[in-house]
Amino acid sequence: MAGTLYVVATPLGNLEDISARALRILREAALVACEDTRRTGRLLAAHAIATPLTSCFEHNERAKVERLLGLLREGKDVALCSDAGTPGISDPGYRVVHAAREAGLPVVPVPGPSAVIAALSVSGLPTDRFLFVGFLPARAKPRREALVELRGRRETLVFYESPLRTLETLADLREAFGERPAFLCREATKMHEEYRLATLSTLHAEVAARGELKGEVVLVVGGSGEAVAEEAAAEVSVEDLYARLVAEGKTRREAVKEVARRLGLNARDVYDRVLLAETPPPLPPGDDQP
Repeated sequence: MAGTLYVVATPLGNLEDISARALRILREAALVACEDTRRTGRLLAAHAIATPLTSCFEHNERAKVERLLGLLREGKDVALCSDAGTPGISDPGYRVVHAAREAGLPVVPVPGPSAVIAALSVSGLPTDRFLFVGFLPARAKPRREALVELRGRRETLVFYESPLRTLETLADLREAFGERPAFLCREATKMHEEYRLATLSTLHAEVAARGELKGEVVLVVGGSGEAVAEEAAAEVSVEDLYARLVAEGKTRREAVKEVARRLGLNARDVYDRVLLAETPPPLPPGDDQP
């Protein structure tokens, strides 16, 4: 019988984020094919696993395919890992999996961490439909062209990005999409993990103020239906916008509805806040009531 190619998800950062099944597969496999033997070696050492390792990364993946398929044909199991998360998702692994499928050999997932899902799950943006874009082009012109093509997509968009290009990408996103809610996930599950939900303009300003960004970055951006009005982007308060609209001649009802529309809020919530702001505070005990 042929061996099985196990596609094993490994921790993004915290070494505790690995399943009992994944540890068993890594321990029982004849070989672990991984992106970086030093990094995966630390993971195996942390769990007292002594399975042999071989590198399988972007520049040698094609050359390693036949060796790995040979082991599978001999009936030996192979565990395929990337440096972090799930192999093949903007990481090496696709060619090995494709070749094994083409050869009719068993390929079985051992699911676990994924930076895409980790970022999306804590972003606070809609998760019922999303598009994983992966890495945008590194050069400015192709990147902007790619973003223009994505401008009309209504699902939440998820991007991987280099920390060196994050500032430029945020600027290009704002230019292509207008103002939208966005989420910055940096160094997920690691010691200096960071999660920040704001508008594209706010995130760009915050990253620019730092001068330097480090670590792995995932950007989650609201779809075309999540566009933010300029008032919301500028963080105009409900009360200030309501007062401005009333001063322009709108009735209370019209102003409440307009505030709700512009800021993306429930009209009843807007009314309650406006009513609270207009209600005078109670007089201190002993003062004459009006």
